[in-house]
Amino acid sequence: MGSEAVLLKGGVVVTMDSSRRVIQDGAVAFEDGKITFVGKSQDVERTSRFDKVLDVRGRFVMPGLVCAHTHLYGIALRGASLKIKPTSDFLENLQRIWWPLDENMNNEDAYATALAACMEMALNGTTAFADTYSAPARPENSLDAIAKAVNEVGVRGVVSFEATERRSVDEGRRGLEENIRFLASGGSGLAKGMISLHASFTVSDDLIARGVEAAKKHNAPITIHVSEGPNDLYHNIERYGKRTVERLHDLGLLGENAVLAHCVHLNSREISLLASTGTRVAHNPMSNMLNAVGVMKLPEMLEAGVSVGLGNDGYVFDGFENMRAAFLIHRVDRRNPSIISPEKVVEMATVVAAKAYGLNEIGSLEVGKKADVIVLKPEVTATPLNRNVYGYLVNGIRGADVEHVFVNGRQVIEGRKFKTLDKEQAEQKILKTIERLWDRLGESPSEAVEPLRVVR
Repeated sequence: MGSEAVLLKGGVVVTMDSSRRVIQDGAVAFEDGKITFVGKSQDVERTSRFDKVLDVRGRFVMPGLVCAHTHLYGIALRGASLKIKPTSDFLENLQRIWWPLDENMNNEDAYATALAACMEMALNGTTAFADTYSAPARPENSLDAIAKAVNEVGVRGVVSFEATERRSVDEGRRGLEENIRFLASGGSGLAKGMISLHASFTVSDDLIARGVEAAKKHNAPITIHVSEGPNDLYHNIERYGKRTVERLHDLGLLGENAVLAHCVHLNSREISLLASTGTRVAHNPMSNMLNAVGVMKLPEMLEAGVSVGLGNDGYVFDGFENMRAAFLIHRVDRRNPSIISPEKVVEMATVVAAKAYGLNEIGSLEVGKKADVIVLKPEVTATPLNRNVYGYLVNGIRGADVEHVFVNGRQVIEGRKFKTLDKEQAEQKILKTIERLWDRLGESPSEAVEPLRVVR
């Protein structure tokens, strides 16, 4: 994999390196899966031999996007017709929509939904992601099914099972053991493991402590949903006399290997704890809007020095749409058109998200790093590409503008066509599986069992 020597020449190269260099008439070369040159086209060694040379004039060349938090299986709900009582808050969304779906999922569904979501992300320029999967009744070997899809598409995934005790302590144990099993196996190809816990309102202190211990033992990231809706905050105050981040801090979960998803309902004391411990955050603005949970305090987090990556939470798998949402939502929330810059948003979707999971070998275009590279061509080039480059990327680019995608130096997408699989055959396989899942789920899924009853 990735043995070809490739040269991309003549484009606007957005490096996302420490200097945030943007190179006009730039070139990127890579061989054996690693970047060997980043610079001006005229400086490429004339004696170098390349198996493939692409003229990328009139295009952007940048690192593949990195999704800091997703649920690949969320794609199964797209277009689903569910006859449920109207929901009034986030917890009811979980009880009436997500948890019934979780309880109907099996490994065949895990594979099909992962395949669909990986295909969509690859086409839209996301080359790496962190996924948490949930099927509390059937955790065993589910991560192998997801890894199979990851490798068939040819993208890079950090995959995990979302351990939860919302129905029983035993299901929490089995979920954690699935993460540990996959980590101990060393992962599978481009799919690596991590530890995942659902949220502090569905897991006990004991499960959190065992998750933290496992993450340390395997030197792996650990992720958990935090204060996405106010119910999480209220649960921790009522049960433990602490706010969510304070409880996680006291249990030893915070640190540079921890990624807390959402973090909408945090106060300044919690933000300070994140900053002082080096804990990472995954921001999911489009999902937060969908679930009407609120707007996280991104400006305060950035000012405090918290590292915040950008995720999609299993909702919209186009990373450029998620960038645009992050750019806009804080402007309107604060009524301040300068509250966050386009450059900061691009950082959140590339190098910052990569570092959150210890993927320091991707996220920027630098010699020696892995060649996860995308080429973008605006559908209509109405203005020059060489001025406000970050503004152009955030305001003027869509996933559909992604022309070529390389992961580990291997070309996954060429001219918006897959080189790794037959798209039509994959779609037929996915549709048959999802139709069977929908039949099991039914149009009127029963609500999940009362949450929190086992978490003491």
